[in-house]
Amino acid sequence: MAFTVKSPAFPPGAEIPKKYGCQGADLSPALEWSGFPAKTASFALIVDDPDAPAGTWVHWVLWNLPASAHSLPEGVAKTDELPDGSRQGRNDFRKVGYNGPCPPPGKTHRYFFRLYALDGKLDLRPGASRAELDAAMKGHILGQAEYVGTFRR
Repeated sequence: MAFTVKSPAFPPGAEIPKKYGCQGADLSPALEWSGFPAKTASFALIVDDPDAPAGTWVHWVLWNLPASAHSLPEGVAKTDELPDGSRQGRNDFRKVGYNGPCPPPGKTHRYFFRLYALDGKLDLRPGASRAELDAAMKGHILGQAEYVGTFRR
């Protein structure tokens, strides 16, 4: 079985509903995953927009999701650490947790939800950047799943 991630909030490749963006409630969409490698010890999530005018814009970094987790609910709290031990880093809005689509008016942007299956937990402080997460994951990625949505203002 292939490692996949999806959202019940919008079909793959479709427009992300406004409630998940900066002009709405700015909630993180629910995510579900399956088919991850058997030796997975934790998960990490990166959400970004490669179409941003200044280059790839990071919307969410989350790591140390337990291997027993198969989903995230809608509206994950914007706190350094979650009750299950997961940690969240700073996005490019300079905030902890999820901040949704907020592109300048004009063209449609793509939003990539990338879930990584890791061989252990990461020794990374809450509030870390995407670059720090990328470095910490190096050599520990067992698999990767991706889901894409779009948004336009």
